[in-house]
Amino acid sequence: MGAIDEAAFSELVNHPVDTVARLRETRRRALLLRRRGDEDLVLTLAARAEQDAEVVSTAARLLAAVLRNPVTRSQLGLDLMREVFPWVRFLPADDLGEFVAELTEVFEASADLDNPAPVVQAIAEWRATAEVHADPDLAAVLLRGTTGDFGPIPAPRTVA
Repeated sequence: MGAIDEAAFSELVNHPVDTVARLRETRRRALLLRRRGDEDLVLTLAARAEQDAEVVSTAARLLAAVLRNPVTRSQLGLDLMREVFPWVRFLPADDLGEFVAELTEVFEASADLDNPAPVVQAIAEWRATAEVHADPDLAAVLLRGTTGDFGPIPAPRTVA
């Protein structure tokens, strides 16, 4: 995929017709709107956003189906994981199987919710686990027992 075209947010505000015309001319049908002092935005056409969501949902369901099937999961699934996530080489064999199972479930659930955040979170957590296994010094520090009382556990906060 090529780089996304960029425009200043002020271009959209000051010249909306021209900016939307520029958006329609881009290859990806999207513009990265740069904002000073705040997070950038992506402007795209609603039809394109729906297409992107459908493709991502279909790909997630397809991958989940491949990984759920015992035949493809056994070797193909593991080979796919090693190719897509090279860091899984540092996971113990049992953890690798658990990663594949969890990722499969999270892909399915996230596709159902139309929300990729849980997939990103699961991958980040497993990557951190692989980092621990890859670094014996870090693993030793994390496995070291704690001593003493660290005080009371704060009560959970509720959101009003």
